[in-house]
Amino acid sequence: MSERVAGKVAFITGAARGQGRSHAVRLAQEGADIIAVDICRRLDNVPYPPATPEDLAETVALVEKEDRRIVSAQVDVRDLDAMRAAVDGGVQQLGRLDIVVANAGIGTGGSTLTDMEQPIWQEMIDVNLTGVWLSTKVAIPHILAGGRGGSIVLTSSVGGMKAYPHTGHYVAAKHGVVGVMRCLAVELAHHNIRVNSVHPTQVNTPMVMNDATFRMFRPDLENPGIDDFAPLSQMAHMLPVPWVEPEDISNAVLFLASDESRYITGITLPVDAGSLLK
Repeated sequence: MSERVAGKVAFITGAARGQGRSHAVRLAQEGADIIAVDICRRLDNVPYPPATPEDLAETVALVEKEDRRIVSAQVDVRDLDAMRAAVDGGVQQLGRLDIVVANAGIGTGGSTLTDMEQPIWQEMIDVNLTGVWLSTKVAIPHILAGGRGGSIVLTSSVGGMKAYPHTGHYVAAKHGVVGVMRCLAVELAHHNIRVNSVHPTQVNTPMVMNDATFRMFRPDLENPGIDDFAPLSQMAHMLPVPWVEPEDISNAVLFLASDESRYITGITLPVDAGSLLK
């Protein structure tokens, strides 16, 4: 362990599995204690199985295996009061807050914006955009109180940088995350709080690797699987890979959270295997 974020505390949303769990473990490996939240239940319009309380408990165990402290809670990022209570409680136990990774998000799709039902649109905006804003809203006062500066990393997407059909609500939310990031970067710079966004392509997590995704990419097949999805996914990239791993995003998050990026703020950092070049 090189302790690139030693002695710091990171608040991570969507931490029960996937990218969020990977971020928690990676930052713990480099010396951070963790405040981890996840909703751990199904949302109305999300087609793939949700994270579970057992998943969140596994994240806790993995962080503790790195000999770091962790405080966890089952929280909906759309619930301001619950989010504030979780962060306030975590800071009370761990003593400070330095890093925010607003990672929680959902993926739904399959229709054009013209045909999309309003509840599907609204749930997406509420989780993937408003939830990101609320994550920063409840955390920033604690970073300010520390007087040491800090780093906020917002998870957007390649869909926050370009348009894709049949996912207009997702694209709109992830573009909105960039707007939130840039405004916060301007508003918080004089406090030495840096704000950036990461933009993954397809990542090997349950949000991507599920039947709904496979059917969206291969509507020509009755029961498409991962092997049917892979070649089409790879076509989206310049590098010869169909997707990236959660650890690839975590390494970018770690860089932005650490003092190695101490003069970097307001940037959109793709981890996309060259997707944005196409």
